[in-house]
Amino acid sequence: MAKSGVKIEYINPGSPAQKAGLKEGDIILSINRHSVKDAVDLMFYADEDFLKITVERDGKKISFNIKKRAKPIGIEVEPFRIKRCVNKCLFCFVEQLPKGLRRSLYVKDEDYRASFLYGNYITLTNLTQKDYERIKKLRLSPLYISVHATEPEIRNTLLGNFEAPPVMIELKKLAKIKIRMHTQIVLCPGFNDGEILEKTISDLYKLYPYVSSVAIVPVGLTKYHKNGLTPVTKDKAEEVIKTVERFQRRFRKKHGVSFVYLADEFYIKAERPFPPLSFYDELPQIENGVGMVPLFMHKAAKLNIPSMSLKKRFVTFTGASFYPYLCEFIEKLKKKNIPIDVYPLKNNMFGETVTVTGLLTGEDIIKGLASCVEPGDLLLIPDVTMKDSEDMFIDNLKISDIEKILQIKAIKINSEPESLLKAIKT
Repeated sequence: MAKSGVKIEYINPGSPAQKAGLKEGDIILSINRHSVKDAVDLMFYADEDFLKITVERDGKKISFNIKKRAKPIGIEVEPFRIKRCVNKCLFCFVEQLPKGLRRSLYVKDEDYRASFLYGNYITLTNLTQKDYERIKKLRLSPLYISVHATEPEIRNTLLGNFEAPPVMIELKKLAKIKIRMHTQIVLCPGFNDGEILEKTISDLYKLYPYVSSVAIVPVGLTKYHKNGLTPVTKDKAEEVIKTVERFQRRFRKKHGVSFVYLADEFYIKAERPFPPLSFYDELPQIENGVGMVPLFMHKAAKLNIPSMSLKKRFVTFTGASFYPYLCEFIEKLKKKNIPIDVYPLKNNMFGETVTVTGLLTGEDIIKGLASCVEPGDLLLIPDVTMKDSEDMFIDNLKISDIEKILQIKAIKINSEPESLLKAIKT
């Protein structure tokens, strides 16, 4: 990490930066006389068509004049040092992890820059006045914020941080400077459900449209959880759905949007049909598991599946939650003479209460498929199992390990129906 400025790690060939003479290893000191210290500054200040970039190279300062003409500048800089989370949330997933997993999983981040750039959720418990000033100056919008409850005592209990400022005060600061916010509530039965949930939704709505959406997700508990929280049951899921539907009717009537959305898992747990895809509006929180299944089913229904004559057998897998929906799509493929099978895999690492595909380990895949595959099969691996890595699962096994142990070829695919079909065609 450069002491002053930020180091260029990569320059795209043929980009304005390369043509101007910038090189990998240069340390960007300023752009149009504005000091640059991280990727956020680069994104903001390099948005002009005419740039004067001053760098440090071999101990000397050099300036370059660049005419971008609406093109991306073509620079990737070193990552910034992430601010760490000091909360001790009762439901913190990192605290529920066993040893020996991929190192990145143990990072508890609480950084507004990562929230803006990558959609990471922050709690607003560590922002300084300078941070707010920078957010305003650089227009870092939208931000993704974990609220959980607007009642201070309830929220601070869930956060395990009794020094945390009241969240509504912090949200109002952001609304005042016109920053859009996507918020989430991790629903913990007995803590922030019922009347507390209703109050939280109502309070957040007071800041609409700056609070642009509210996602409610069920608490995720692994077998290593020690804080006595209970999972969302079928009855609790039904209760929450009824509450949210009542709010949605009100918001859609007044604003034409649902505003508050439920994670897909609530409908799966309650064994209830999903709302129409239109109720998810622009899918503002799809990365939070809100609307993923309805979107998949919508795309699958529209997909034109040609009849094929294939000798090779395809195999894929999923977590227990998504299995019924993926199975429905797989059956459509089979009707077109496509030899493909899908298997639901148990999560041995975290326990059977964890049913999402993204938390399956390489070992889960090997154990779950060992008796299901044969040499010559082609395994299609959903990319969500390697979300933060090129080809490594969360237990540090790689695709090559899967191939070697199961004695089959495997490829990673995007978790969408058209990507699965494309992999079969090629």
